[in-house]
Amino acid sequence: MKSIGSFLFIIGILAIVLDFVDRVPSVLVWIYTWGDGIAWIIKIAITVVGAILFLIGSRLGTNKQ
Repeated sequence: MKSIGSFLFIIGILAIVLDFVDRVPSVLVWIYTWGDGIAWIIKIAITVVGAILFLIGSRLGTNKQ
């Protein structure tokens, strides 16, 4: 879960940063079909979900014995 979370977080941050230089990751090109507002919501949601999954995966990994 930790690796999926880090992947989503990195893709979300990358999408946000690249949006400022008018570049879009090919994985996320489809989100712009609904407009810029919805695309921002999806990018932020991907970033937040990725961070949550990473944190949950980290906590579960430290409790293993």
